[in-house]
Amino acid sequence: MMKAPVLTRLVAAALVVTPALGQAAAAQDVTAPLAERMPDVIYVPTPQPVVEAMLRMANVKPGDVLYDLGSGDGRIPITAARLHGIQAVGIDIDPVRIGEARTNAKKAGVDDLVSFRNEDLFQTDFKEATVVTLYLLETLNEKLRPKLLAELKPGTRIVSHAFTMGDWKPERQQEVDGRMIYFWRVPARK
Repeated sequence: MMKAPVLTRLVAAALVVTPALGQAAAAQDVTAPLAERMPDVIYVPTPQPVVEAMLRMANVKPGDVLYDLGSGDGRIPITAARLHGIQAVGIDIDPVRIGEARTNAKKAGVDDLVSFRNEDLFQTDFKEATVVTLYLLETLNEKLRPKLLAELKPGTRIVSHAFTMGDWKPERQQEVDGRMIYFWRVPARK
């Protein structure tokens, strides 16, 4: 018989890719007050080898500012700060995840480089980002895409774990431990 934590992770992983969940998340009113909004996806952490591959794919370097949209326990911003010494911001709608991320940053000794904000990623300001990371559903990536393209500077790098952005074809993609990651760059404005 499977242990409860293993079963819970398996159920959570199955739910994150369930089309019905994606449709429900896509149908949510993103203008509703934060307190009334439920998370759009079930929290499933990105494995550390995938986190590091995402940062390599984005070519993270000194001077970058990374925003992780749907940051969960904070592992992507924390790893970016720890390995590359950059400023990083995690955005998550779940206050429990924000608390966990802040604790993790303190334990990792990078709480001076990272911050975590309990905000709705559809309403937050992330214009200063030079790198954006995501582990959302494709429907959410597509819904977020106009905001990314309108608000981010041309050349800003975007890396997504597992999910594409509809008809916006990635510049690169890579499989890491059986998981896909995708890379885009915000194009020049016409």
